[in-house]
Amino acid sequence: MSSDRSIVYVVDDDSRIREALSALLSSVGYDVMTLSSAAEYLAFQRPDVSACLVLDLDLPGMNGLELQKQLADAGGPPIVFLTGHGDIPATVKAMKAGATEFLSKPFEEEDLLRAIDSAIRIDGEIRLKNTQLNAIKKRYASLTPREREVLPFVVSGLLNKQTAWELGTSEITIRIHRGQIMKKMEAQSFADLVRMAAKLGIP
Repeated sequence: MSSDRSIVYVVDDDSRIREALSALLSSVGYDVMTLSSAAEYLAFQRPDVSACLVLDLDLPGMNGLELQKQLADAGGPPIVFLTGHGDIPATVKAMKAGATEFLSKPFEEEDLLRAIDSAIRIDGEIRLKNTQLNAIKKRYASLTPREREVLPFVVSGLLNKQTAWELGTSEITIRIHRGQIMKKMEAQSFADLVRMAAKLGIP
């Protein structure tokens, strides 16, 4: 598989569906991995690239909804459900649980491709946000315990002398800590630092 292309996982117990979808998706530039059960999907070592899961609702063993529930806890890719039964309650349940689309077999190729394109885009956005958050967490980890203590006061808008009074230290010390925090967090401005603190859940 290419390391820079998005992957579509097709999980369906019907070999004809797997073969047809593999041919279709490969023809429009996706890497495709076909699997016949939820267990096979869970056992597969998935590369760290944007992805989408095209998932049959009715599977042997663990069904599609059960796999969706398990993947929700592990941060799985966006899901496009396929079903041959038009089960409305299951559709509602899947959509409420975060499925991006629910298509009944037989489906239009254009509808499926549109749903997959949307799911891949959503996954890319989520992955970008996670990458940015991890970078911020890494910078935060480089702060000293005292700098972490000072940070909430800084982003709350307190002046250096107010923060110094709250922490029982000197204004010059807080000014130095503030400068180090801005540098280590790679903040371009005070507003930038506030945004990063918000992403870290710092009040």
